[in-house]
Amino acid sequence: MVKFSKQFEGQLIPEWKEAFVDYRQLKKELKKVNLKNQNMNNKQPKNSFANTFFSSLRKYLFLERNRKENNDIHVHRKLTNSASKTDLYETELLEQFADTEAAAEFFVFLDLQLNKVNQFYRTKEKEFLERGELLIKQMEILVELKTALHEKRSKECSSQESKEDDSISGTISCDEESIKGRIDSELIPENSIEDFDKDDTQFSDGSNSGKLEKSMRVKKDYKMRSLSGSVVNCQGKNLRIHIPLTNPTRAFSAISYLLWDDLMNQSSKKCGSEGNKLHINKKKLHHAEKMIRGAFIELYKGLGYLKTYRNLNLLAFVKILKKFDKVTNKQVLPVYLKVVESSYFNSSDKALKLADEVEEVFIKKFGQNDRRKAMKYLKPVQRKESHAITFFIGLFTGGFLALFIGYVVMAHITGMYRPESDKMYMETVYPILSMFSLLFLHFFLYGCNIFMWRKTRINYSFIFEQSTTKELKYRDVFLICAASMTSVVGVLFLHLSLVSRGYSYSQVQAIPGLLLLATVLFLVCPFNIIYKSSRYRFLSVTRNIILSPLYKVVMLDFFMADQLCSQVPMLRDIEYVACYYITGSYKAQDYNYCVRTTYYRDLAYAVSFLPYYWRAMQCARRWFDEGQKSHLINLGKYVSAMLAAGAKVAYEKEKSVGWLCLVVVMSSVATVYQLYWDFVKDWGLLQFNSKNPWLRDELMLRQKFVYYFSMVLNLILRLAWLQTVLHYNFGNVDYKVTMLFLAALEVVRRGQWNFYRLENEHLNNAGKFRAVKTVPLPFQEVDEQD
Repeated sequence: MVKFSKQFEGQLIPEWKEAFVDYRQLKKELKKVNLKNQNMNNKQPKNSFANTFFSSLRKYLFLERNRKENNDIHVHRKLTNSASKTDLYETELLEQFADTEAAAEFFVFLDLQLNKVNQFYRTKEKEFLERGELLIKQMEILVELKTALHEKRSKECSSQESKEDDSISGTISCDEESIKGRIDSELIPENSIEDFDKDDTQFSDGSNSGKLEKSMRVKKDYKMRSLSGSVVNCQGKNLRIHIPLTNPTRAFSAISYLLWDDLMNQSSKKCGSEGNKLHINKKKLHHAEKMIRGAFIELYKGLGYLKTYRNLNLLAFVKILKKFDKVTNKQVLPVYLKVVESSYFNSSDKALKLADEVEEVFIKKFGQNDRRKAMKYLKPVQRKESHAITFFIGLFTGGFLALFIGYVVMAHITGMYRPESDKMYMETVYPILSMFSLLFLHFFLYGCNIFMWRKTRINYSFIFEQSTTKELKYRDVFLICAASMTSVVGVLFLHLSLVSRGYSYSQVQAIPGLLLLATVLFLVCPFNIIYKSSRYRFLSVTRNIILSPLYKVVMLDFFMADQLCSQVPMLRDIEYVACYYITGSYKAQDYNYCVRTTYYRDLAYAVSFLPYYWRAMQCARRWFDEGQKSHLINLGKYVSAMLAAGAKVAYEKEKSVGWLCLVVVMSSVATVYQLYWDFVKDWGLLQFNSKNPWLRDELMLRQKFVYYFSMVLNLILRLAWLQTVLHYNFGNVDYKVTMLFLAALEVVRRGQWNFYRLENEHLNNAGKFRAVKTVPLPFQEVDEQD
């Protein structure tokens, strides 16, 4: 049977861990009491029969009296503040214990835990209640606006107008909020509401707002700071409809919407007041509806966490009190448990009532009164891991090893990877093998990261804002890696076999190109097969990285951009292979064509620093949004990396002493810059006042030496650029193989960097008790003077 302490730690909310009962420490305090009891019993002399009889009689009478009076302890309840109505509990020992001091210390710590739980529960309950009240108001406004839009359309249909205007007019003051000071957690959780786009449900419109359009007057004041704010007058209040520009599509649509609205207003000035009308169309209301849906889902999730928090803490108090009674032969459980059950965290039912209300509203408004359909989003069922995945992982891994060994043996026999090897093969086919090797090595390490994140209970799904029902598990990642590399090595083994049998390159040169084409087609395949949601999420994140400055940056975007910074050799291989096949050079086996082309050389220079440029633009955008100077300092790190990468490319062209000196200087500066940011900012280590020397106070791994080893390894792998200067080669191995090995080391460095980066992010969330997303709401009240 699994111990309760392990069950308790496995079921608690990771971000709220510090707010739960410290069950481990309570067990330690109880061990002190038990140890004292044992020492007292060992010191007592052996009793005679008479003494044994009388002591047993006294014990029996004492237990009988305790059963009737239960006066071993008394718990005092104190009111700390009449305004906040916060209770504090303090236990007084009424009976003599074997070690009164140890027992008193136990109850002092137990009271501290009870007070902590009550305070945290009260705080979170208040937060969720305020959020729920605000959401209800948002829902009422949305219903009124949709009702007005529906009534306007009904009037137009009844009057049989030739031109349908699917919009309503409202008060506008294109005064937009300043977006500085906002944090990443205030983004729309796209994953929690993306399913509604496919299965959109219409909630019933109310009928109490037929005169809404008459109450909406027009005033226009261009004080442009944002492209997404519009102010309407509803229910006697000035409200702004704010749709955050969380992706490039919304940014472009908002720009086009404002330009079109301005054009329509300019062209209709002759029509009097009609020229100042704001068109609140169905699309804008649809975005607002999705935001409210997502907010309801996150609120319901938070209320579920609060219920788990309540039940687990109550069970922890019961378990530890039972252990105390067993150790001391007392009966404090009935007395103290009565206090726990009557305390605020267990007696308050406001959160439970709010959860029922949220569930009822969601089923009615967003589920078309279909409870099963609505609960699919409020309580998504976790995808079960199939044993078939494990079987296929083993199958493909065995196939990959067999094919890889065969490929290595054949390559050794044909001498392909020696300095005097076949130039055509190394220039045309080897880049494809290098590209896929680096890609799937990186993906394999990501699977290892997921395994470790789950083992240490780092909530990576919450940090990346991924849907728990669609996210890739580590077994899925390993299956993709094993199957993909088996296919790649199998195709290249077939190609090398044909070459060794005497087939000309003109006959077999298309095989590697077809492999690359099949990979691209598989990635963009529109059919719902083989992890479609993950494939399209990858494409959307890639799009977001390329268009970095145009929208607010979230955690997954800049995390993925950091991965690309470690895959510059792979990107250069993709560039070369694409040029070789797109230009048709493979038909004439002219592998030097792309190298001779000026445009290719310029593009190679751009590819070398493009990932650093994207990451720098993300830092600039985050500084613009949040106003923190640390983002500008981080931007400087990527600028130094761009300069170092540019110096390396220039040195590869000219091989002069001047460029070599510049490479050494720029790379050294960039390395020191990057190491500081890795250890201090990204990992949160090197804290001098920490209780763990040179680390940080909170560590997810128990073995401290792992952190020291990782820092040393990160330092060594950051110095891989020295190969550019030393040009060291491993025996008779081709120089390209050596460069692949160094590129793989950088991927390995990034793999270990990923774990500590998310560990630090998780601890920051836990420090702020952030377990659910704070979804921005579309309707915001503003002052008339604004």
